[in-house]
Amino acid sequence: MPGQAASSAVSTFPWGRRHLTCSLRAVSARTMANFVELSTKAKVPILGLGTWKLWPTFMEKHLVRESCQKTLKDLRLDYLDLYLIHFLQALQPGEDLIPKDDKGDTISSKTTFLDTWEAVEELVDEGLVKNIGISNFNHFQIERLLNKPGLKYKPVINQVECHPYLTQEKLIQYCQSKGISATAYSPLGCPNRSGAKPEDPSLLEDPKINEIAAKHKKSAAQVLIRFHIQRHVIVIPKSVTFARIAENFQVFDFKLSDEEMATLLSLNRDWRYYPFHWLKSLEEYPFYAEY
Repeated sequence: MPGQAASSAVSTFPWGRRHLTCSLRAVSARTMANFVELSTKAKVPILGLGTWKLWPTFMEKHLVRESCQKTLKDLRLDYLDLYLIHFLQALQPGEDLIPKDDKGDTISSKTTFLDTWEAVEELVDEGLVKNIGISNFNHFQIERLLNKPGLKYKPVINQVECHPYLTQEKLIQYCQSKGISATAYSPLGCPNRSGAKPEDPSLLEDPKINEIAAKHKKSAAQVLIRFHIQRHVIVIPKSVTFARIAENFQVFDFKLSDEEMATLLSLNRDWRYYPFHWLKSLEEYPFYAEY
């Protein structure tokens, strides 16, 4: 729920958090700004700004600046630290966040992510955003972007689902070789996600992960977060429970051994908790590629 997401974000301030990552479907900019001000008597800039994502129905070039400016207005900010293209497939603009035709298929736009990138580059030039990045891109699509004629700014980050069941080794190595940081979303498997099935594998209940956790007197969640830190991957765990949020910060007082890291990497099964089935029929669906 939007209010719950905003509340959980604010509750991390005492632990030193000053950066939030938000998307249009998770919580509105206005909800976040209002909740921060009401809860802390402070304006949103206390967060050190943050990361916002451009939703696919706003990827047409003439809509990018308008969408960004609306976000800034709602957040009461002059600029964003980081602005990401949420998905690389543009969708038909309109009121529906996931537009469907009569057959139930998602309706795409003729706009390409290369067109959209030109528009977000303009946001940097205008000072509306400081950095720009991408999310859910495979290495072929990143290569196309990096080889784009007239490229002014390369992406600073590729935000992707990543955890021991989806280690993304090749994609992370590729991104880092190009000077692009990798950010891992759903690092804990997002067990409370909508559409979760009882038979889906659970990272937090995995016996090997819990065995490692017991050895260090830590939780499975702490091991999963530490796993990414030691891979030099930015990790953004999600929780709405204060005790768990506090626990997620206690990951700098232990280190996983090389053997433990190898064990966690060996759990890879290319399992996605978020396969984005509603994009599968579209040309730019990124997950058919190996990485």
